[in-house]
Amino acid sequence: MIWQIPTPTRFEGRHVLITRLTPDEDIDDLYEVSHSRDEFKQLWKYMTYGPFGSKEEMYNWLQSIKESTDPLFYTVFSKQLKKKVGMYAIMSPKTRHGRVELGNIWYSPLVQKTIVNSEATFLFLSYLFDDLKYRRVEWKCDDHNEASKYAATRLGFTYEGLFRHHMIVKGKNRDTAWFSMLDSEWPERKGDFERYFANPGLSLTKLHGRQEDTLPQD
Repeated sequence: MIWQIPTPTRFEGRHVLITRLTPDEDIDDLYEVSHSRDEFKQLWKYMTYGPFGSKEEMYNWLQSIKESTDPLFYTVFSKQLKKKVGMYAIMSPKTRHGRVELGNIWYSPLVQKTIVNSEATFLFLSYLFDDLKYRRVEWKCDDHNEASKYAATRLGFTYEGLFRHHMIVKGKNRDTAWFSMLDSEWPERKGDFERYFANPGLSLTKLHGRQEDTLPQD
């Protein structure tokens, strides 16, 4: 069996609208929510790119990746804030093996630890597991990025291990933490998400059968 390569798709939930990156339409919001305050620039700490020295520099970067299909870049629009608040990508599809990765994820501090990432991730997982029937979805991050590791666990991914000195990022060695979710796990995880969206007062971490830790929920 050969799995279908993900194609540009529009995703919409109650809280977010996700569309393919369009630099001319996206640059104003994306630059504002990620660079307008000095503290916002911290979101780039563990990314392989950014922060950018100017809006023009960020725009040129967006232009350089807009036609990419691997990664396939999207922007996330917050219906509450009425602006684009971050980016997400589907990447590294292995069509002979039915595995794919979610990555290049960043959000403005304006929406970190809100329902935005939960719903966005749910929409991507639904597309990959329910529509394209992938067997495995991966999540990888810098091992020092505690927020991303916590998010992966909270969203239902399982920690698999550490790839030491996996990459060089911004001149430094990066150890990469690997997480995954399997198609056999998705029906239960999907039900947990649906219960959480129906009652956001619940803990998604606990619904997934995971222990809470000291980081606030998003």
